[in-house]
Amino acid sequence: MSNTEKSKAADRIAALLDESSFVEIGSLVTARSTDFNLAEEKAASDGIITGYGLIDGSLVYVYSQDASVLGGSIGEMHAKKIVRLYSLAMKMGAPVIGLIDSAGMRLQESTDALNAFGMLYRRMAFASGVIPQITAVLGKCGGSLAVAAGMSDFVFMEGSSAKLYVNSPNALAGNKEEDTAGAKFQSEMSGLADFVGTEDEILARIRELVSILPANNADEAPLTEAGDDLNRVCENIEGAAGDTAILLSQISDGNLFCEVKGACAKEMVTGFIKLNGVTVGAVANRTELYDEKGEKAEEFKPLLSAKGLEKAERFVRFCDAFDIPVLTVTNAAGFYADKHNEFRIARAAARLSYALASATVPKVNVITGQAFGAGYMIMNSQALGADITFAWKDARIGMMDAKLAAGIMYDGSDAQTVSEKASEYDKLQQSVEAAAGRGYVDTVIEAVDTRKMVIGAFEMLYTKAEERPDKKHGTV
Repeated sequence: MSNTEKSKAADRIAALLDESSFVEIGSLVTARSTDFNLAEEKAASDGIITGYGLIDGSLVYVYSQDASVLGGSIGEMHAKKIVRLYSLAMKMGAPVIGLIDSAGMRLQESTDALNAFGMLYRRMAFASGVIPQITAVLGKCGGSLAVAAGMSDFVFMEGSSAKLYVNSPNALAGNKEEDTAGAKFQSEMSGLADFVGTEDEILARIRELVSILPANNADEAPLTEAGDDLNRVCENIEGAAGDTAILLSQISDGNLFCEVKGACAKEMVTGFIKLNGVTVGAVANRTELYDEKGEKAEEFKPLLSAKGLEKAERFVRFCDAFDIPVLTVTNAAGFYADKHNEFRIARAAARLSYALASATVPKVNVITGQAFGAGYMIMNSQALGADITFAWKDARIGMMDAKLAAGIMYDGSDAQTVSEKASEYDKLQQSVEAAAGRGYVDTVIEAVDTRKMVIGAFEMLYTKAEERPDKKHGTV
């Protein structure tokens, strides 16, 4: 065994956890199979280090694959060690973090390895929605192991050399140039990777994520001292209405915003903020993206895409499973209309609608711009189940843009008539006052007061209890 590689697997754990907190489990476990001279190559730990330790004083369970032992390949005992770790984590109600660096399934162990890996899938399925499952791909993660990554709640991926794939890029028919296993593809196109960075950045981000998530579905997320004025006025927040990642950071305690899947479907923002020390999951439409220099990098239409809806739906389901309140920021005028989106947008919209309607956690919606048609309804409208709905005073809420509505209703009329009717329609049917007058908006607020109003709403909703029909599960 290579001491260098062995220490690399162990060093990753040491860098992740609080100093000297790691306790290894199963260090003497080794492979049972002796076929194909495997007995001559087997080693203690069977290519994986497993154990438990602390992150900011909180218990976590960790496994780290050792690429020096048969390439970190997954044999029977290798997989069973992870299953054993999951059993302990479920008993204790603590997160599981996997540091992946593996050549894949161990061919020498065949059905023994397959059976053990199937046991792992089953254990991960039982753990889903009970404890957070975090996977960091730091080397190869191929074939069956990629499915396990897909079953995780959050996937981190090293940006320069890590590979994540079910089928190798060169095995894909018609694929000549695109690296479908690389971090760029898996974060931007497939959306499987939530975070991309260097190894050090990944380990630091995992620590940050664990520090703001509940340890399990029966526990509350860690409460922190806000260290921020609860009534803080957010000056010039209107300027961040386009880039809602900035808007969310402005209303959060200490400007904390932990974005999830930031590279995928950038027109939809998902992530965690802190409000009065409480972790809140945020979903927001985005029309502008600013870079680190404060310069506009991209622009988007105020429309919903299939990929953005899928991104939001999965995030909402995670928040509801772990009793994390949900804040939505709405500026949506409809759906993207193209063939690519049409393939799955109806199902994606249905799933987000179902996720929000089914969620029993406190739900607050802030309408900052346009809220038209089905886009408005899907983004946590009062009808869908939002507990409290705020709207900025310049927001617009209704069926569609007033000019389009007038053009349809008065088709064939002269331009002056259409213009007059558009103004009338805007005032009567889609002004924020009209929506508030019908009770669809609870409070019209000044943009600068967004932080204190949202904090107040969530504090009021802290003891919320809401029943749902008795059923096994939905089918949407």
